Amino acid sequence: MSDDLTALVAAASRGDETAWSSLVDRYAGLVWHVVRTFRLPDAVVEDAYQTTWLRLAEHLDRIRQPESLAGWLARTARNECLRAVRLAQREHLDDEVDPPAVEEPFGQPLEDAERDAALWDAFNTLPARCQRLLRLLLADPPIPYDTISELMDMPIGSIGPTRARCLQKLRATAGIRSLQEDR
Repeated sequence: MSDDLTALVAAASRGDETAWSSLVDRYAGLVWHVVRTFRLPDAVVEDAYQTTWLRLAEHLDRIRQPESLAGWLARTARNECLRAVRLAQREHLDDEVDPPAVEEPFGQPLEDAERDAALWDAFNTLPARCQRLLRLLLADPPIPYDTISELMDMPIGSIGPTRARCLQKLRATAGIRSLQEDR
């Protein structure tokens, strides 16, 4: 099988369409599996899938160990998905989040509205890294910790303690004893 794969990679790198189709047929399920595990929107999943194959086409002549092709494709697909997540987060973070207008909503005590306004004001004074981490942790749908770890360039084990410190700063700045108070 290794010789067969070596021959396929060599032929595909020379432009043999049949060899290329054989490689795609052999590894399509693997690439689909990797990109679907990120639970991204369908269009993003399809882009990551296609870009993975584009990357292979660009680097096919540099594949020195064809028996490692499955791992290379899985890593490339994963990296393409992470790139898409980072891009989406950047776009999301670039959008200004306007704090809600402080009005006395029907049925909600004025104290709650004042506390919410103070919380948004305090949030906007947090360091950018804290704001970004808290936004990532509150994303809907939830972002996995390993993805947050990569996006924030922080070890997974540091996410919880950093979150706690950021919330402590937020509480202190907003003058709130507990973010769950009276809820």
